[in-house]
Amino acid sequence: MYSFVNPNEIKPRGWLRRQLELQLDGLCGNLDKVWPDVRDSAWVGGEREGWERVPYWLDGFIPLAYLLDNKDAIERASRYINAIVDRQQKDGWICPCTEEERATYDTWSFMLIGKVLAQYCEFTNDERVYNALYRAMRCFYRLLKNEKIKIFSWGAFRYYECMIPLQYMYDRKPEKWILSFARILCKQGEDYSKYKETWKRPLNKWTLYTHIVNLCMTFKEEAVVNTLLGKKITDKAEKFWQFLDKYNGTAVATFTGDECLAGKNNNQGTELCSVVELMYCCEILYSITGDPVWADRLEKMAFNALPATISDDMWTHQYVQMVNQIACVKFPGKSSFTTNNSEAHMFGLEPHFGCCTANHGQGWPKLTTSIFQRTDSEIRVMTMLPSELNTEVDGALVKITVDTEYPFRLCGKFTVKAGGAEFALRIRVPAWAKTVTVNGKAHEGGDIVIDKKWSGEEVIEVAYTDAPHCVARPYKLKVVEYGPLVFSLPIETEYKMKEYVRKDVERKFPYCDYELYGKSEWRYGFADECFEVCELEGGEYPFGQNMPRIGIKANLARVNWDYKDYCDNVADVRPRSNNAAGDAEEKMLIPYGCAKLRMTEMPTVKMK
Repeated sequence: MYSFVNPNEIKPRGWLRRQLELQLDGLCGNLDKVWPDVRDSAWVGGEREGWERVPYWLDGFIPLAYLLDNKDAIERASRYINAIVDRQQKDGWICPCTEEERATYDTWSFMLIGKVLAQYCEFTNDERVYNALYRAMRCFYRLLKNEKIKIFSWGAFRYYECMIPLQYMYDRKPEKWILSFARILCKQGEDYSKYKETWKRPLNKWTLYTHIVNLCMTFKEEAVVNTLLGKKITDKAEKFWQFLDKYNGTAVATFTGDECLAGKNNNQGTELCSVVELMYCCEILYSITGDPVWADRLEKMAFNALPATISDDMWTHQYVQMVNQIACVKFPGKSSFTTNNSEAHMFGLEPHFGCCTANHGQGWPKLTTSIFQRTDSEIRVMTMLPSELNTEVDGALVKITVDTEYPFRLCGKFTVKAGGAEFALRIRVPAWAKTVTVNGKAHEGGDIVIDKKWSGEEVIEVAYTDAPHCVARPYKLKVVEYGPLVFSLPIETEYKMKEYVRKDVERKFPYCDYELYGKSEWRYGFADECFEVCELEGGEYPFGQNMPRIGIKANLARVNWDYKDYCDNVADVRPRSNNAAGDAEEKMLIPYGCAKLRMTEMPTVKMK
């Protein structure tokens, strides 16, 4: 089992730093200025939402502020934390409700604010905030133990989230009541296994037990519970993954859920909240179990699903994304989604519902703080991203710098500076890598491990190879993959801006809404499987559609492909036939995360 390094020891570099800067300059970095549910929240003395939205926002905004050493953002985060702590009640209750309302207040937000306070303490070592966290958890425990309150609804389906702050507290001081508290939560929490049969096909109704975010959160349930309680960790999460993927998996290592499980069709949606929560689960599972499959899955969703559903400038986002997405236009009649409204796939301030508005910000910062993990004798690099670690090993200073354009390039340079420290540097090798070289020499046998006494400065150059290839998808369709990236045929896009006010919430540039209309042909299939990788210069946005950093030339041919029934802006799940309706054309595929309108799953065409 590895532990995450102190987050203050990590700094992003290169394109990753640019992505975080875009997030700080975009919606996540400005929600407290433009969105009433954060700006005027009951958490800080206002009259707006006093449940999950401020904690959700802080969960991403706090690490974002500190990773970038942004003084203004740090001050704003601290102002919110201090306002929340200032309003804590004498018995430790910390959520914004009256004592009479406690029994009916869904304590999911209590668990969530506990995670936020613990994370803030990791960055600041603020004893006042830690004491507030301790008092809050003691209060929560006391009320549950004395049956003054119970966990229910969202809290019952997300009870394991509370293990995160409890583990943080237990690591500092292992008090017995913490374990007793954890056992009470487990007893009152929901058992997902009894709902398993309902995940095999879309139910076309809203339930907590098929809710995609609940399901994506629960991957870490056994790992975090059993770690705290000292129990054996089994392969429960892996079995859960295999089952969900079989019936609801997508080409980008996520699951359909718009907003409940929606099957295997490539024209169904995947909620943004589920993407960032699933990323967080993979980060935790890799740390606790060491199984590299979780890091492989993390990379696929982080480099594909996450950027695909947020605009290049990170000012707008979708509630749900589709793997094959030919337009993001409000449905004029009945929604095409299972339980989402007709605007859920539009890019905007809060399409459909505001949870993703608040929660999407945790994705990139938490990925960054997970790059390096360690034990007493080993430093592990989970994913090769441009970053820097400054830490100590047995009192000796150690600096590890990673210079790379990964995943746009499949190589990187590690520079280690150390003053006589002895430790093993472990660099994870992705499962897709066909060959691996270290300083020009072939490497075999899994992870790269260099165990030695380090002195002075040493450079380690790592390179992976892969060939662009097709991967089978349902309905005899295929997707192109290269390294951790999935590639799509981009569709020329026209953006139509919508500025308006609804329920006292203003949409105004740059945090307005957009409908995206497709302006180029999308009805294509693969004429062959001959692909050519093109390393491109790229532009100011790491995942920008107009100037991507990598592309793949492919030969495509037109096919007869209809719209989904009753929807003139949604492609049917597969073409009418796989017979070519034209000659082969050379097209440039770009990363899925860059293509806001795209065709990703396509057939192999029968040429004339």
